[in-house]
Amino acid sequence: MEFMSTDAATLSPIGLFLQADWVVRGVMIGLLLASLWTWAIILSFGFRVGGVRKGIDQFETEYREADDIDEFHRRMAVRDQPIARVFSAGVTEWRRSTSGKSIDREGTRERLATAMGATIAQEIDRLADRLNFLATVGAVAPFVGLFGTVWGIMRSFTSIAAEQNSSLAVVAPGIAEALFATAIGLFAAIPAVIAYNRYSHRINRVEARLNRFADGFHATLSRRLEMEA
Repeated sequence: MEFMSTDAATLSPIGLFLQADWVVRGVMIGLLLASLWTWAIILSFGFRVGGVRKGIDQFETEYREADDIDEFHRRMAVRDQPIARVFSAGVTEWRRSTSGKSIDREGTRERLATAMGATIAQEIDRLADRLNFLATVGAVAPFVGLFGTVWGIMRSFTSIAAEQNSSLAVVAPGIAEALFATAIGLFAAIPAVIAYNRYSHRINRVEARLNRFADGFHATLSRRLEMEA
C-alpha cells in the first residue's frame, strides 16, 4: 500500500529537525541547549559535592588531632572549604566577644551560634546555587516540549485540510516531529529531576555535618568560657 510507505531518512532525528518549521526548531534547539547545560551542571556538581565531603572528612580528622585551636586556625584559615569557613567564623566571633575586660558569657554563646549558623546557611546557598536551574528544567521542559507537540499536530491538520488527504504520508511527518519535540523535552527533564532530588539529598547531608561540627565546636568554646570563669 503506497500511502503506508514513509522515508526512513525523513523520520530520523536529523530529518525530523530539518523538516520542522522554525517554531518547532526553536523549541528543539532550546531544549537541547537546556539538556547540555543540565548535564554540565550534573557532572560538575558531582565533583564539587564529592570534594566538599572529602574536605569535611579531612578537616574533622585534623581537628580532632589538634591540640591548640589558635594554631589550628592559623593553618586552616587559608583553606577554601565550607567547614573551614564555619570554623573561622566561630574563632573570629570568639576573639571579638572575649577581647574585652568583662565577658558576657550568655551573649557570647548566642553570638557564636549565630555566626556559625549564618556561615553554614551562606555556604549551603552557595553550594546549591545551580540546583535551581535543574529544578526549572525539570518542571518546564516537558511543557515546552508539549508546546512543540501541539504546534506540530496543528501543522498536520493544516496539511490535511490543504491537501484534502488524510493518508499517513501526509500526517506522519508533522506528528513525528511533534512527538520528537516531546521526546527532547523529556530527555532534558528526566535527568534534571533525578539529579535535583539526588543532589538535594547530598546537600542536606553536607548541611547536617556542618551543623554537627558547629554544635561540637560551640560546646568546646562554651567549656572554655566556663574554665575562664
